[in-house]
Amino acid sequence: MPERLADHTTLRLGGPARAWVTASTEQELIDAVSSADSAGEPVLVLGGGSNLVVADEGFAGTVVEVGTRGIVSDAEDGVSCGGVIVTVAAGESWDDLVAQAVEREWVGVEALSGIPGLVGATPIQNVGAYGQEVSQTIASVRVWDRRLRGVRTFASADCGFGYRTSRFKADPGRHVVLSVDFQFPRGSLGAPVAYAELARALGVDQGQRAPLRDVRDAVLGLRRGKGMVLDAADHDTWSAGSFFTNPVVPPDSVPPGAPAWPQDDGVKTSAAWLIEQAGFDKGHGGARARLSSKHTLALTNGGGATTSDLLELAREIRDGVEARFSIRLVPEPVLVGCEL
Repeated sequence: MPERLADHTTLRLGGPARAWVTASTEQELIDAVSSADSAGEPVLVLGGGSNLVVADEGFAGTVVEVGTRGIVSDAEDGVSCGGVIVTVAAGESWDDLVAQAVEREWVGVEALSGIPGLVGATPIQNVGAYGQEVSQTIASVRVWDRRLRGVRTFASADCGFGYRTSRFKADPGRHVVLSVDFQFPRGSLGAPVAYAELARALGVDQGQRAPLRDVRDAVLGLRRGKGMVLDAADHDTWSAGSFFTNPVVPPDSVPPGAPAWPQDDGVKTSAAWLIEQAGFDKGHGGARARLSSKHTLALTNGGGATTSDLLELAREIRDGVEARFSIRLVPEPVLVGCEL
């Protein structure tokens, strides 16, 4: 019986794959992708399935599931009070890495606690939350280049990192992430807290620092309150996280009263604010697909949704925001076999 993508995505949506391969080693990952490429077979490289919206019809090709493991640091605990380089296989759980970083006093990803998915996906999207982005600690990314058919290593400066983007996202499908090198400072205190909501939860001022464990606990608490920590019993967590990115617009396009964060290329404003002000409240939608009851940025599967249901809701929200504010929201998840 064909493997269903719905059983491997956090939205629990998506039809069957034509073929399925699980790669437990780096060489198996390269071989599986290369074999499919040589045969002209479409390939979907699958990590944790937390950032995917897959069509109800499924995927007419080979799914290569990343199952590689390994976390190796260049220094043992207690050897150095400076930084540490940590090489992590693409198939490692991201939140497990964050938990280990907090335990071993590796600084710089503590505010990225509770994010589902695998390490290999984080540089593609330049995952970020609560004032941190993964690009701030990435030293290099090692990939299989499907076009050149070889292994390449990109230094952080060559990864084209931006807000929720990278050279890997800009050239979709070309690069299969094999491993990521992180460069962490070491210490018991987290990086300066850059996000006001997190600072309030910690009882510190923005720019101040707090113990790593306190930061992780505070972030997990905030994310749980928004339905952003996976829980099989809570349909608010049957989502792909934030469905729309915060738009970056010209300064004169920011609606009055909207949050505004100056960027190099404009002003970033809040997608959640735009959605709410356009008239879409928490829980908006039907019984099958609806906005989370905890967070208006999450589109959720109420238990019997189809991908078509979810996309219909997404279009309603996107079009409603555009009609109200002349700002077109862009989806954050990768759409496979479907479009918005």
